[in-house]
Amino acid sequence: MRLNRSKKSLLTIIVVFLVCFSTVQAQTIWNSLWNSDSAFKAGTPKTGRVWGYVFGDFYYKPHADSLNRGGGNQYTGIPQSRNAFQFRRIYLGYDYNISQKFSAELLLSAEDNFPAYNPPSSSAASGDQLSNSKETFFIKLANIRWKNIWKGTDLVLGEQFTPSFAMLTEKIWNYRSVERTISDIRRTPSYDFGAGLQGVFDPKTRNFGYNLLVATGNSDKPATSSFKWFYGDVYAFFANKKIIVDLYADYQRLNWQPTWHHDRQMLKGFIAYNTSPLTVGVEAFVNNMKADTKAVPFKANGPADTIATKAKGISFYIHGDIIKEKLRFFARVDLYNPNKNIGSNLQDSAFAALSSPAGYNTGSYKITTNNTGGVSGATALGDISSKETFFTIGLDYMPFSNVHFEPNIWYNHYNSQLSTVPGMMAGANNANHDMVWRLTFFYVFGKVYKNTYNQL
Repeated sequence: MRLNRSKKSLLTIIVVFLVCFSTVQAQTIWNSLWNSDSAFKAGTPKTGRVWGYVFGDFYYKPHADSLNRGGGNQYTGIPQSRNAFQFRRIYLGYDYNISQKFSAELLLSAEDNFPAYNPPSSSAASGDQLSNSKETFFIKLANIRWKNIWKGTDLVLGEQFTPSFAMLTEKIWNYRSVERTISDIRRTPSYDFGAGLQGVFDPKTRNFGYNLLVATGNSDKPATSSFKWFYGDVYAFFANKKIIVDLYADYQRLNWQPTWHHDRQMLKGFIAYNTSPLTVGVEAFVNNMKADTKAVPFKANGPADTIATKAKGISFYIHGDIIKEKLRFFARVDLYNPNKNIGSNLQDSAFAALSSPAGYNTGSYKITTNNTGGVSGATALGDISSKETFFTIGLDYMPFSNVHFEPNIWYNHYNSQLSTVPGMMAGANNANHDMVWRLTFFYVFGKVYKNTYNQL
């Protein structure tokens, strides 16, 4: 009798142990599937992942442009000798595989103010701060993906990344934690609300692909007109994916009245040599805005007219390994002209922007001179006459995978195309610059990050 009781007790203990062990194992497996980068990437149904990344800096600004030029650049308007700790981006995302055919994406983002020193109530372009200057999250992505709606092509509906740079060229530049790509600086949208097709022409090798999107053109804000922004790019990989070529174009009507046809259209090209030890890239764009700038001739006392705005930019960069997986370097130079149609031959005019397609907010990019060489009606921000040269160089130290410390120099030089510059005496030297020294930190969680193409 006692032996039978002992056997029953032992059997009960074994059963309880097995149930507890199975529950723990099942919970462990469930948790690994629920928040697994590899399981999600494999397309396993009912799997998801929480992920995010953060970057910010301690910065010191030893020199400031006296005219506060630069539009929405990172450090426009920040006074000389200012130093601060600052977050520039916080991402919190969740991805989920509904089934093998459908997946969902949600991304919350808190980002810095542009320019950082100016409150949202100022005339300067403002970012994501609340009216009390506190940062807050906003919905950056919210979409559903229908995989292989036909072979090699996905349909994406909702708020999604645009083909402009976020899908390809930003990943190859690889240092968004240091600075945006050249087209991103000039405010081509990185995300928008609409319907997109993302596909490849050769599903087996995936060397040739395309991205198309029709969207509101207003990012995460509600649509304010019926005009849509049309995006598209085609890309190709050569030499075992070491050489990447991308061609991009977009178009949007801004106003379409019988007496005023106002639109924007960008063409952009990109080529890079991308390997594990070294990446070299070049990206260039031309942004055409028809009937975009109002010009009032002073000398002729003629009527106001509109002229086209033609912004051009080119970016050269290099980054590579010093000590593999521990220490890297990066360097970049951008050349930018916000409007090549404004020059010394038109300096005796008043110019005022009618839209903000080239990185300057409406109403702030304005040049006013008179026929005696004096200045009237000048504004401090958004000089559309000044060419800009941007430069950055730095190191990337990785003490652990997904953790980066990036000391760098941020420099932007301004030089007006006009002989007389608002805010300065006639004949004075208008060339000036912003310079910032930074210690940038950057970390990623929930995703595998690599310093190669398609790292995120």
